Amino acid sequence: MNHFALRDAAIFTVDPDNRVIPHGTLIVEDGRISAVGPSDEVIIPPGMPVIDASGHALLPGLIDAHSHSSLMRGVTENMQLMEWLPYYQLEHRTLTEEYAFHSARLCYLEALKSGTTCVMDMYRFMHRCADAAGEIGLRVNLAPYVADEPGKDFFATRAENRALIHSHHGSQNGRIQVWMGLEHLFYCTADAYREALECQAEYGVGIHTHACEQKEEDDAVKAHFGRRSIAQLDHYGILGERTLIAHCVWLNDDEIKRIADTGTAISHCPISNAKLASGVARVPEMLAAGITVGLGTDGPVCNNSLSLFEEMKFASLIQKATRLDATVLPADQIMRMATINGARALGLGDRIGSLEVGKQADLLLLDLAQPNLIPTEINAAGGNLLWNLVFAADARNVAAVWVDGRQLIANGRATRVNEQQVLSEAQQHGLALFQQCRDISHLRTSMV
Repeated sequence: MNHFALRDAAIFTVDPDNRVIPHGTLIVEDGRISAVGPSDEVIIPPGMPVIDASGHALLPGLIDAHSHSSLMRGVTENMQLMEWLPYYQLEHRTLTEEYAFHSARLCYLEALKSGTTCVMDMYRFMHRCADAAGEIGLRVNLAPYVADEPGKDFFATRAENRALIHSHHGSQNGRIQVWMGLEHLFYCTADAYREALECQAEYGVGIHTHACEQKEEDDAVKAHFGRRSIAQLDHYGILGERTLIAHCVWLNDDEIKRIADTGTAISHCPISNAKLASGVARVPEMLAAGITVGLGTDGPVCNNSLSLFEEMKFASLIQKATRLDATVLPADQIMRMATINGARALGLGDRIGSLEVGKQADLLLLDLAQPNLIPTEINAAGGNLLWNLVFAADARNVAAVWVDGRQLIANGRATRVNEQQVLSEAQQHGLALFQQCRDISHLRTSMV
């Protein structure tokens, strides 16, 4: 049903004015938003199906700007990043196309059920991830884990990345976007960065990589290359408006300015950064400099959860706690990071991320009649509901989700897949992958 109206919802548009409509109606035609406004002003076309959304909040679908699909949840714990990475690499040494498919399908289902409509996924065998996205219905950006340094041949190749662009970029009615994915400075040769730029120029695709996640990592980069991470990426020429860098925890003032000046975007992953003891990114300074900062979960292997509701709450609280400033990163700013900022970071700001006429109907409908959101007071500034959407809402409130106007979640359940089958098959393949990783644990290698 790509033609319908949602009537009498509390609508959080996340438009340039952060407009909140306490009793609003939104109309979808041909998978796009054709009208949004107060219910007493929006005229619903005769015969159009109408969904009574009273008692619900309507938001843009949430956007996970950095994730890694995986079945390896809860098996590499109590480790800092540099210690954790050799264990994480075991998954990629044993990964098959079948494991990749079940990893992606499980993760995309979890994301969707917690209100996420678009994911930036960096993984392997990503043609199978595209298959999983097609089954679930999710919008995904696919960035293969490319590594071409000697000894890192268990990741994706540059040729695989280029082939994926040819086969899948713009597929599934544009819901699949392919990026050049560069694992890290220690994993990729100068030729990999050169080819990424060539593909960006030839196909118009983005470039995605990691940098400055942990202090020890950045120190190792400086010792090896003679430059800090951002300067080395700048030396390779990849900073720019179609580049997205994950983490960026350890940026100094000059690096923040350089990223802002080049239009490079950042995906902030606060829970993963805390869990791996990497630190707290300087997000307020990034935003003040004009950098587009989206939110990412970093995947189940180092987060355990794919909930952007958790990410929103933690992103704000960790800044308040470490800065001793209760005013930093308020709810409206955090909500923009999880929606329109994420869309802009992925080069999709003209398509998704806010509820505006002409944009694709990626929608999240939240049930307010749950204990965690009562009592509810809504006004043109958002009322207490704005704050509770960031600091109290969670997956239990997700009543319905649409991507491109196609309903993928109804009454909290997926509409396109058998959830029990997805879970059962993921359980089976996940335990097999666990054991295969244990069997080759002697092959662990350091990051550098």
